[in-house]
Amino acid sequence: MLNKFNQFMEKWIFLVTPICVVLGVTFADITIHWNVLVPYVFAFMTFVGALKSSFHDVVGVFRHPLALLCSILCIHVVMPLIVFGLGVVLFPNNMNLVTGMVLEFCVPSAVTALMWGSIYHGNSSLSLSLVIVDTILAPFFIPATLHIFVGGHVTIDASHMMEELIFMIALPAIVAMCFHQFGGEKVKTVWPGKLAPFSKMCIMFLQISNSAKAAPYIRHLNKELMMVVLVMFLLAAFGYGLGWIAAMLIKRDVATTVSMTFGVGMRNISAGAVVATAYFPAEVVFPVIIATLFQQVLAAIYGTFIRKFLKS
Repeated sequence: MLNKFNQFMEKWIFLVTPICVVLGVTFADITIHWNVLVPYVFAFMTFVGALKSSFHDVVGVFRHPLALLCSILCIHVVMPLIVFGLGVVLFPNNMNLVTGMVLEFCVPSAVTALMWGSIYHGNSSLSLSLVIVDTILAPFFIPATLHIFVGGHVTIDASHMMEELIFMIALPAIVAMCFHQFGGEKVKTVWPGKLAPFSKMCIMFLQISNSAKAAPYIRHLNKELMMVVLVMFLLAAFGYGLGWIAAMLIKRDVATTVSMTFGVGMRNISAGAVVATAYFPAEVVFPVIIATLFQQVLAAIYGTFIRKFLKS
């Protein structure tokens, strides 16, 4: 039953995500109280996602690091710069919305990028290494990026944010890799499959609980917020394209292009939502939560483009 649930979630996650957002908004008075559990749930989800990872895979990619470095540059420099510039132009009088937009596009690459990369025959070592390295560096990248772009406009408790991110992201990832490296064959082959359904439940829990804080804005959409929805959709679509373009510029093969497309385009939105909910006003959460509605659908669309335009 758990395996069927896991398969269902992987196949229909682009439909499950908006349902979770609707549930979170509808029952916000109840689900907002779940936030106290969010850091622990997220840490478990990170641990499960990293169980298939090994230090050896990362070392192998670092022998030829150009694609990895280029992907990280796109994720943490190019996209935040574009997003901040566009946000300031379109929403000059609302730095909360700009902060939410920047936050959404400075979080690390998503674990689900591994799934989409494998479906379209990407470079699995690159996909894995990007998620691992980006996840471990997230506690440093996220506060630094926010401080650089919006630190003069909003108050950021960078040290406390870094501590929480280390607990939720970096530490569970490193522990999982140690389990993979030293825990024996059962940990490598059995644990990921057994724990995968529970990880999907964690995704649902996080989406529902994080949506609660943005409920007032989702319930009362105005012209400004509708503009945010459109802009976030276009930026999310551009993120995938940026990864593809970057791979072409450095003349990578088809498999690497696939991995860079999904690796740069797909973000750990749950991490962004957790940070937004914990450290910023509710309005900051809105752009992040809205992005959850687009990510999986856009991944499927780009998968169609990959099949049509990329030849092995």
